[in-house]
Amino acid sequence: MDKRMVDFVRVLRAAGVRISLAESMDAMNGVEAVGIQSRDVFRSALKTTLVKESRDQQTFDYYFPLFFGDTVPPMENIPDNLTPEEQEMLEQALQSLMGDMQALQQLLNQLMQGQQFSQAQLDQAGQQAGLQQGSEMYQRSWFERRMQRQMNMQQLQQLIEQLLQQLEEMGMDSQALVEMRQMLEQNAEGLSEQISQFVGASLAEQMANREPKPKPDLMDVPFTRLTDSEVDQIREEIRRLAARLRSRAALRQRRARTGTLDPRRMMRANMRYDSVPLELKFRTKHVKPCLVLICDVSTSMRYCAEFLLTLIYELQDQVAKTNSFVFISDLTDISMDFESHEPQTAVERVLTNNRPGYYNTDLGNSLNTFKRDHLGCVSSRTTVIILGDGRNNYNNPRADIANDIMRRSRRLLWFNPESQGQWGTGDSDMWEYSTCASGVYKVSNLRELAAAVDKILVDG
Repeated sequence: MDKRMVDFVRVLRAAGVRISLAESMDAMNGVEAVGIQSRDVFRSALKTTLVKESRDQQTFDYYFPLFFGDTVPPMENIPDNLTPEEQEMLEQALQSLMGDMQALQQLLNQLMQGQQFSQAQLDQAGQQAGLQQGSEMYQRSWFERRMQRQMNMQQLQQLIEQLLQQLEEMGMDSQALVEMRQMLEQNAEGLSEQISQFVGASLAEQMANREPKPKPDLMDVPFTRLTDSEVDQIREEIRRLAARLRSRAALRQRRARTGTLDPRRMMRANMRYDSVPLELKFRTKHVKPCLVLICDVSTSMRYCAEFLLTLIYELQDQVAKTNSFVFISDLTDISMDFESHEPQTAVERVLTNNRPGYYNTDLGNSLNTFKRDHLGCVSSRTTVIILGDGRNNYNNPRADIANDIMRRSRRLLWFNPESQGQWGTGDSDMWEYSTCASGVYKVSNLRELAAAVDKILVDG
């Protein structure tokens, strides 16, 4: 039993559940205290000690019956439920069907008598299906289908229909035929569930018996490959990431206030004293940046826009002022959302109110709206950040407006999740936009996005 529990913990870890050594020991001690007489109590003890987060409950519920319990439905011995006349009729029908189906005779007998597959039958079919080569739970349905073919489960359904038709022609009562069908289908379902249980348990044991693969750091996973659970983890990580960037920025501010010696200015200033006494001169302290964000929130860019907006507004104490806009087919001012709500709540509202729809991305039209209505928020102190992949659906890119914004601002930076090799392919206007930018940052994952934001804070 201890080995079974150890394997269960190992497979939960392989499936992504965080379980420490101390929590594993707590599970062992909990089971020792409550015992294994009651399956529900045993299950509750394991779940209480091993599962800490709600998103892991589904994983626990999926693997628990594969290690501790048989979920195969009950099976009926069909002849025991028939009258002597019906039994004789059934026997005659089976004999007539078995003329060309000798290979299915054993399977049909098991079906009629309500006998489950033996372990030897399952092991043999699993070996023939290549189950020993399985390594991940996503392969479960594929191996189930292979084992069902090996064990003739598809032909079994056809055989049931032929048997019932034969019994009907022999004059069996309609009510008896209905009951016969229900028992046959229940037994067939039981055999299918036994195969499914065997495949799932085998894959789980193989996952538990191998060393888990090291998982990539979420900071390095491309935004386009994030799963829903990984997105939730990043949303939780954003605050901690912002705190680290804030600490680094605050350290730079303290160093700026303390001052960095400027040897050139100091030597020139002290020439009048012949360097005695010595008057120290320091470099100018760091200045907080003024930002204008223009973010693409179309389907391909939503996660990147969400994380950038959250990160920037978590760092507002390190920024002098921020004006934010989002666009798909046209520009929308979202600055007021962040003035009245916390960053994560504001981002959620923005994405809810600006859903992608039938309209296509049109950055050129959005830049035209920005020039017409909001160009006044750009000054010589402003850093303008455009977040987008430069894909404009063959609309006019309006690079002339991007040039005007760059000349009016301190600098215009472009954040693009695509690599340079993808620029200019399809509807991409990125090469044209890149000539209108002071710099282009690749921000395909959270690490690259955080590094780009940190560089902006460094060079305020």
